[in-house]
Amino acid sequence: MPFKHRAISTSVFSGRIKCADCGGWYGSKVWHSNSKYRKTIWLCNHKFDGGEKCGTPHFDEETIQAFFLKAANAIFAEKEGVREDYDSIKDTLFGTLELEAERLRLQEEMNVVAELIEQCVAENARVALDQTEYQKKYDGLAGRFNRAKERLSEVSQAITERQAKREKIGRFVSTLEKPDGPLTKFNEDDWYSLVEYATVYSREDIRFTFKNGMEIKA
Repeated sequence: MPFKHRAISTSVFSGRIKCADCGGWYGSKVWHSNSKYRKTIWLCNHKFDGGEKCGTPHFDEETIQAFFLKAANAIFAEKEGVREDYDSIKDTLFGTLELEAERLRLQEEMNVVAELIEQCVAENARVALDQTEYQKKYDGLAGRFNRAKERLSEVSQAITERQAKREKIGRFVSTLEKPDGPLTKFNEDDWYSLVEYATVYSREDIRFTFKNGMEIKA
């Protein structure tokens, strides 16, 4: 049997081609590894794992590249509309001004509460306070601090995610600004900038999901 369970070096297609049957990723394998017919192919990683075999086909890299060029050129044909859509939504979807203002307010809130906690502890050490009342006051301040801290973490994460998405879509749109005319040659930079992943349904049906969320059947 010519098929060998042997992975090769990381490729631009790694983690970018999905099997529609099982939802798993395609991986690269080598056929006829020790002969002049040696060939690298891509197929679902669960194809030979002992369970129910997926019905999705394998592809060589040249075929994947050809499918990509076909789908990418369909996107290029619509680039003016894509650019207009991006310009109209980028501030709404990816804007961070309100979140940054909230982050600043939360940082100030934490500073204020931290100082109040220090004052509370210092007062308890200096004056014979009712410990039940002291603990109630301390717990209230600590809860206020922790709520602000938790929200600050959520806001900071949201800012990071929006900035990353804005950069990703920005690269996508910039790639579409290339000179007019169809892509005629596969380029790794184009692949990375444009494609989120491809989903294989059959040999005649491979669909590319692009960075802006559009899905194109090649």
